[in-house]
Amino acid sequence: MPDGVMMQSTDKLVMGVITGAHGVRGLVRVKSFAEDPADLTAYGALTDRTGTRTFDLTLKGTVKGQLLAAVDGCADRNAADALRGQELCIDRTLLPAVEDEDEFYHADLIGLSAVDGDGQDLGYIRAIFDFGSGDMLELVGGDGRVSLVPFTRDVVPEIDLDAGRLTVLVPADSPDAVEDGEGGAP
Repeated sequence: MPDGVMMQSTDKLVMGVITGAHGVRGLVRVKSFAEDPADLTAYGALTDRTGTRTFDLTLKGTVKGQLLAAVDGCADRNAADALRGQELCIDRTLLPAVEDEDEFYHADLIGLSAVDGDGQDLGYIRAIFDFGSGDMLELVGGDGRVSLVPFTRDVVPEIDLDAGRLTVLVPADSPDAVEDGEGGAP
């Protein structure tokens, strides 16, 4: 991974982010990253990344796929607007251990190096997105080129968290596939 790129801290996991104010009484909209969005507050205290500020949320409902929440101490729209972009984190130790070998916390994958089937370096995983058809890994190559690859067993057949890497097999019909020695995955 290049200098200046940081992996997400493994002791704090981002469970959600405040996306904006809702109304004039201090409610906020929250995008939850929990498997069940309503479980955002189920695991314990939500804090900022440093753990110095705690957010006491009371869930009030949903709007347009996001949670509505009251934040203790947030009484008006200005206070709610000031929280826009605030990440809501939890101590990793409060979350259940992953028991299924095909399940991972996103934080475990971000920062892993990526290699091809022959062990050649492809770059590293910078982010994970879900645009509605399943998780996509954002792969940054050594040259800075960015590719999105589907996070499926066919494309990512091996993940070795202990070694800090995963194997990416670029599909032959992908625009990133190598043809005649030109182009290729990042």
